[in-house]
Amino acid sequence: MEFAEEVVTNALLRQVTVPGLAKPAALITLDNGHDHTKPSTLGPAGLASLEQAIEEALAADPAFIAVTGKPYIFSVGADLNGMPLIRSREQALELGQLGHRVFGRLRDSPVPTFAFINGAAMGGGLELALHCHYRTLSGGARALALPEVMLGLVPAWGGTQLLPNLIGIIGAAQVVIQNPLQQNRMLRADKAAELGIADVLLEPADFLERSLEWAAGVVRGDVAVSRPEIDPDAWDGVVAFARQQLDERLHQAAPAPYRALELLAAAKDTSFTEGAAAEDEALADLVMSDELRSGVYAFDLVQRRAKRPAGAPDRKLARDVSKVGVVGAGLMASQLALLFARRLEVPVVMTDIDQDRVDKGLSYVEGEIDKLRAKGRLDEGKAAKLRSLVSGTVDKTEAYAKADFVVEAVFEELSLKQRIFAELEEIVSPECILATNTSSLSVTDMAAGLKHPERVVGFHFFNPVAVMPLLEVVRGGTTDDATLATALSVGKQLKKSCVLVGDAPAFVVNRLLFRFLGEVFDAIDHGTPVAVADTALDPLGLPMRPLRLLELVGTGVTHHIAQIMHDAFPDRFGVSENLARLAESGATTLLTEDGSLDPELVAKLKTGDDPRTGEQVRDRALAALAQEIQLMLDEQVVSDPRDIDLCLILGAGWPFHLGGITPYLDRAGVSERVNGGRFLPPGVASVPE
Repeated sequence: MEFAEEVVTNALLRQVTVPGLAKPAALITLDNGHDHTKPSTLGPAGLASLEQAIEEALAADPAFIAVTGKPYIFSVGADLNGMPLIRSREQALELGQLGHRVFGRLRDSPVPTFAFINGAAMGGGLELALHCHYRTLSGGARALALPEVMLGLVPAWGGTQLLPNLIGIIGAAQVVIQNPLQQNRMLRADKAAELGIADVLLEPADFLERSLEWAAGVVRGDVAVSRPEIDPDAWDGVVAFARQQLDERLHQAAPAPYRALELLAAAKDTSFTEGAAAEDEALADLVMSDELRSGVYAFDLVQRRAKRPAGAPDRKLARDVSKVGVVGAGLMASQLALLFARRLEVPVVMTDIDQDRVDKGLSYVEGEIDKLRAKGRLDEGKAAKLRSLVSGTVDKTEAYAKADFVVEAVFEELSLKQRIFAELEEIVSPECILATNTSSLSVTDMAAGLKHPERVVGFHFFNPVAVMPLLEVVRGGTTDDATLATALSVGKQLKKSCVLVGDAPAFVVNRLLFRFLGEVFDAIDHGTPVAVADTALDPLGLPMRPLRLLELVGTGVTHHIAQIMHDAFPDRFGVSENLARLAESGATTLLTEDGSLDPELVAKLKTGDDPRTGEQVRDRALAALAQEIQLMLDEQVVSDPRDIDLCLILGAGWPFHLGGITPYLDRAGVSERVNGGRFLPPGVASVPE
């Protein structure tokens, strides 16, 4: 088989003389001919090249065979661009078998085989390394993972069988299932070595030389490789616990994690040959699923579209930022101060209405720096530098006179934010950017009355700031290109994925979340049992139920924003009487500490006599989302449905297996029922009809 547009990774073979060995070693370097910004992948042609290189290496009778990658990249696995080109189960089965056959040449080699993992190793790339007899790992490798489950696949070139028998079922379940479902968490080199994925961790500066020396020591018998014995007794219990966690999180909505868990479970007693055949069957089933096509669509959004925000002005217009101001010293403001200091490494100063609040904010920042240092994320030198960069004062003139970028993070009240910006304008330089972290208010209204409204921009982060990757950059009615370019440049330096959005109430993520929450609370107000309304969306496998989301946001903030949205769109956004009662009572949640419903609080809710079934709640919520998305596109809040999908994936954790919201609404027929047409062309994020 072949992929028509495959960027072929060639396996370049050379003989290497290694001191202390009578025969040369065979070194295979995986290289697609591009720099590290285009990582090496493995499609059918790449696998064929690797197989040929292994055959030629074996024919030369080397002391050992080693596989490594081009600078900074080992291999990131299968060529995802080719996945949508697979049009039959037989083709998918053939791809799985091809990978097993080629990698098996390394596992079954009569001479020792080594993987010199010099950089990023993901998916099939990491599986390739697992097939080798031994593995060295560069301390500079910052991305090791088996992310297939996130995409709607399983590690299908040996990963589910080899990894648990190398590092144990607990570590394997973490790498294969847990990490992919947590925003595709990657392993750093030290953690991968700690888990036992690599036999030795080496410094990156002379990694290849040290790897060759270490491999020679193994071949000579001078280096003894010890690995912990795998305990089979814990296997079944870990699998049962993992299945329970999947049920609580996904409610059987996504097939890939469950198939991966079945394969991990089978690896305890199944022969590798049988396990590999089971991987092939799982791959063939999943490649022909909508979930896989959705996962690849979502992955493409996150990896490509997020890096080039649609509608962005020329980057050359961006101004330098050498000092940042943060108005406020509460939790959100303190998180922002630390983020700016860590990523921009420039002075950051916070202000608030009194010194006690400022001191509390600084204490939070220092505490978080201490936590990062304790976890090994910062050394003492870097921690000391961050502490010196973040300061606080009640004197706004002192704080902001020389700032290039000031962001406010105060209570969501328009008049307060207008007053703050008017005060700031009298202090800052004419070119200083004034950014607002508002989650729902009009950026245009905020800038009204200023002498330089063109330098006001929305800069909406999501909580927790350090974790959530999305940054909605909002163009107000008067925001100019230089301001936007600077905001987008700063966002990129903060390592956030920026989406440029129009100035409409609640922008993208919150507008859709509050439309969705509004339907759930409307159902409760009409007499639907709270548990029924809260679990109605479970079949989608969303990252959290509505009441858990309410708990994170808080009833007071939720009610306040609901009122703002009702004022803007009274025909579609209601204000729940029960939500208002909760907010007024001071109750922040309807849940107990263990996440179950609090019966006392639920009993206090006022409900009607028109209850709905879970299916009715779900249908109404999905129809509301379809309507709202179409209206947002009509209003040019964003120019393309893909930007809405990107926002929900990155800002609300919308699952990859759904491909965002618009592909799901298309596949479920909701788009056509509500709007009379699809959001995306047929075959995008779904199996072609």
